[in-house]
Amino acid sequence: MQKGLLIVISGASGTGKGTVCKKLIGELPTLFYSISATTRQPRAGETDGVEYFFITVDEFKNWIAEGKFLEYAEVYGNFYGTPIHKIEERLNRGEDVILEIDIQGALNVMKKRPDGVYIFLLPPSLEELKNRIQGRGTESQESFERRFKAAADEIATGKKYQYVVVNDKVDAAVEKIKMILAAERCKVQRNENLFENLL
Repeated sequence: MQKGLLIVISGASGTGKGTVCKKLIGELPTLFYSISATTRQPRAGETDGVEYFFITVDEFKNWIAEGKFLEYAEVYGNFYGTPIHKIEERLNRGEDVILEIDIQGALNVMKKRPDGVYIFLLPPSLEELKNRIQGRGTESQESFERRFKAAADEIATGKKYQYVVVNDKVDAAVEKIKMILAAERCKVQRNENLFENLL
């Protein structure tokens, strides 16, 4: 049986990672969404255990000590981490797992899991990125300026990923990602057993 794909999607703040991932999961029901843990406060409409596991800094530090994270990082003054339980189990059962994580976290996962599929989302323009961050209505002016400056810096990091997708229209971005995943499943190194069965 072919092992599942570990899919990592990230990009600068405001590139629409969450929207793209939700649509992907809606269209690919066998895709398992790995929920991150964070110490930041929930935004309007977010639910603990759905978008994130919202935990305290002390709880987060305990999880680190107990080795419960595949990766973790501090971003904009808050901690974010990917709980490792269930990820390996699902991959070994042939299920695909998607991680929607920040760039710092993705770079850490790349070191541990070079067999992953790393996709970087880009905004269509910096002006559109600015509009998206401001459009959330959750940022103070100071917080917005910090996020926007960091986002512009983070975009250059996208060159370290395997794939880049411009998120101009969500439907088009999702279709490109589905094509990437189809191609990944056809890679020779993921299908060596097919040759062994025939030779």
